[in-house]
Amino acid sequence: MFDWLIVGAGFAGATLAERLASVRGERVAVIDRRDHVGGNAFDETDAAGLLMHRYGPHIFHTNSEQVFAHLSRFTKWRAYEHRVLARLADGRLVPMPINRTTVNRLHDLSLTTEGEVEAFLAARAEHVPEIRSSEDVVVSRIGRQLYETFFRGYTRKQWGLDPSELDRSVTARVPTRNCNDDRYFTDSHQFMPLEGYTALFRRMLDHPNITVLTGTDYRAVRDSLPHRRLVWTGPVDEFFGYRHGKLPYRSLRFRHETLDREWFQPAGTVNYPGEEVPFTRISEYKHLTGQVHPSTTITTEYPAAEGDPYYPVPRPENAALYKRYEALADATPDVWFVGRLATYRYYNMDQVVAQALATFRRIEAEVPPRAANDGRFLVAAGE
Repeated sequence: MFDWLIVGAGFAGATLAERLASVRGERVAVIDRRDHVGGNAFDETDAAGLLMHRYGPHIFHTNSEQVFAHLSRFTKWRAYEHRVLARLADGRLVPMPINRTTVNRLHDLSLTTEGEVEAFLAARAEHVPEIRSSEDVVVSRIGRQLYETFFRGYTRKQWGLDPSELDRSVTARVPTRNCNDDRYFTDSHQFMPLEGYTALFRRMLDHPNITVLTGTDYRAVRDSLPHRRLVWTGPVDEFFGYRHGKLPYRSLRFRHETLDREWFQPAGTVNYPGEEVPFTRISEYKHLTGQVHPSTTITTEYPAAEGDPYYPVPRPENAALYKRYEALADATPDVWFVGRLATYRYYNMDQVVAQALATFRRIEAEVPPRAANDGRFLVAAGE
């Protein structure tokens, strides 16, 4: 009998499992319907001997000292600053996010100061009385030409919607810089796990109080694995049997290729913002891992309407639907909802870890430890 059943072996589930097992000394079962731990961050060595990410590139970055220190208990790191280029329809490669180099190459200019770039963009920005959509965010900041070049087509492919139909948060995530800084992230900690994410997860879950069952669906075992409390990291609407209807997600299809050449592209990721191609980006893992190898493995990403849920679709009606599920979650005793899918938010990896650590602090404050349990076991929940 387990004190906790944790559904999902990604960052949310693994972080909580380790804390509950090592700090509280409680027995934890971690299950995942996939055949591996690590969730979408799972990486593996392919047939050519190259470390690659099955679900597309995962770049670790954080400003949180707490999160970085916690994960550093389970991995050594390789310093890595991610850089992204955008390939335009004419074949030119320019830095993304937009910076001074991007503006100069695109417009054949020689701007040298941040003030000059700011003035250039301000002259092209459109007045938008009320910033409501993703289109509003971009055109009010950098104008319609750059919006059409870098954002409209990419967003339409990624989300299956025009930016004018999406919440402003989508494009607000992508900064515009007036300097030449071409790093995709500016966080104080930018690293890759030295031996990969899967090795990190295995160390995190390597505890005598933790039992890991992969290839295991919750519905199949919820009655046969008695447990006091449940941590759910899957889709919140699935937990409640889609009682109020399905929450919309965008999915991805991945095409992995190993090429008989040392390098494929000059940066870790190259975006393809134009609608002349159906994919959004290509990533090359040797940039991320630092591996020395005569071949290289790349992944091309194709957005899809159906498939595994990756990205909550940020629209007001979807937020309202989630609120109905959130109310159900709040009213469900002995079940804790943690992570991207369980809270219908687009979190980075470090944000998921931070949320899991904060959840553990709440558990410590609110939940009596095993020695004080009343003998009850939660054997079925959800629908």
